[in-house]
Amino acid sequence: MRFRRLNVNRVPTIFSIRGAVVDATCKGKSYLVQIPKRPNGVTAWVPASQVRVEKVSTRILVDLSQKRVTLYKNGRRVLSSIAAIGAPATPTPTGRFYVNQRLIPTDKTGPFGPGALGVSAFSNVLTGWTQGGPIAIHGTNAPWSIGKAVSNGCIRVPNPVLQTLFDQALSGTPVLIRT
Repeated sequence: MRFRRLNVNRVPTIFSIRGAVVDATCKGKSYLVQIPKRPNGVTAWVPASQVRVEKVSTRILVDLSQKRVTLYKNGRRVLSSIAAIGAPATPTPTGRFYVNQRLIPTDKTGPFGPGALGVSAFSNVLTGWTQGGPIAIHGTNAPWSIGKAVSNGCIRVPNPVLQTLFDQALSGTPVLIRT
């Protein structure tokens, strides 16, 4: 499989490094990366010369049973918020993912609010959707939905919370979604 520098949304293609083969000086020769494709969690080896490695200091925990999103920076909790999650018929997938794109909609009062953090996860049931049913953490124009299981798999947070997440959780931020 080949990936372009920019994905279909015209933002940089991001991978999460899960392992590495290094030379005698500990310089990376190739990386085992998680890629934003089906099935969720799929990995592949990429030559080190084909990627730029950057460190991230943030991580996001989505607890579906609590309907809560928590942002950590340098190991410390900096934000925790109630969230809407996938409905029983369109559940939010669980697993280890990462922020693979940051999107700002043209209509900031629309269904995604002021922005969306695209996650490398895909819906397990909405396979016919555009781009295969990608999952995101985003704002909303339906604040009544926060705290309920009503989405098509995405995680909705209040718009001010989304703005903080968007400002602090850069591309590559690990996202753990658990029950």
